[in-house]
Amino acid sequence: MSEKILVKKYSGEKEAFDPDKLHSSLQRAGASERLIKDVEDALQKHLEDGVTTREIYSKAFQLLRKFQRSTAARYSLKKAIMELGPSGYPFEKFVGAVLESLGYEIEVGKMVQGQCIQHEVDVIAQNDHQKFVVECKYYNSQGKYCNVKVPLYIHSRFNDIEKRWQSSPRKENKSFHGWVVTNTRFTKDAMDYGKCVGLRMVSWDYPKGEGLKDMVEQTGLFPITVLTLLNRKQKEQLLEKGIVLCRQLLQKKGILDTLGLPGNKHKKVIEELEQIVQD
Repeated sequence: MSEKILVKKYSGEKEAFDPDKLHSSLQRAGASERLIKDVEDALQKHLEDGVTTREIYSKAFQLLRKFQRSTAARYSLKKAIMELGPSGYPFEKFVGAVLESLGYEIEVGKMVQGQCIQHEVDVIAQNDHQKFVVECKYYNSQGKYCNVKVPLYIHSRFNDIEKRWQSSPRKENKSFHGWVVTNTRFTKDAMDYGKCVGLRMVSWDYPKGEGLKDMVEQTGLFPITVLTLLNRKQKEQLLEKGIVLCRQLLQKKGILDTLGLPGNKHKKVIEELEQIVQD
C-alpha cells in the first residue's frame, strides 16, 4: 500500500495514509496475520487521494464481519462507544466499570457537597492511596474535540469539592485529584491547561499507551454497542435496561428474550458475545 495516498480525516484535515496504523488497528482487534493481509489486499483498490478515513474503516469493518464477527466487533470499539448515547449516562457507567476492573472502588452519579454548592459527580474512583473525582465528557460523533472550556469548568468544580474534603474531620489519608475522561480527543489548549492545574487527562488515545482504548483493551470490557448482530434500536433497548457491557449481557442472557429475536439469531448473538468476552 502506498504511503503517498492522502486520506481525509473526520476533522476535514488530510494526512498521508499510514498502512502500519491500519495493520496495528486490525492486529489490536484480534485479527490473524492472514486475515489482516486479506483485508489490506482488498482495501488496496479503494485507496486513492481524497478517500476518507470513514470509508476505509467501513470497508475494513465489512470485510472483518464477513470472516470473523467478534474481530469486527472489537475493531468497531471507537464507533461503538459513540453509540452509547444519546445521553452520556451509559458512557459514565462504562467508564466506571473499566476503572473498577482496573482495581478502583467506584461510585457512579453521586451527589457530593462542595464548599459552596452540591455537585453531581459522574464517577468517584478510589484505591488505597488515591481518590479521584472523575468527569466524563461524551461525544456521539467523530471529529469533535474536547476544548479548554471543559477542563476549566471541571477544575472549578473540583476545587470546590476539594476545599470541603480538605476541611472534613473524616478526611482519609489519600491524595485527592480531578480526572477528565473523553471518548474523543482534547484540543492542545485543553491538554495544556489540564496539565498545568494537575488534572488527569484521558482521551481516546492519550496519554500514549494509557488512553481509553488501551484501558478497554487491558480490561477486556466491551460495550454492547460493538455487537454486529443487533440493530441500533435493539441496542438502545438494552441500554435503557441498564445493560452496558457485553459481559453483563452474557450473564443476563434472558434479557435478549425481550428483543423478540428469532431463535437462530438469538443463538448467534450469544455465540458472538461469548467470542468477544472470552477472546
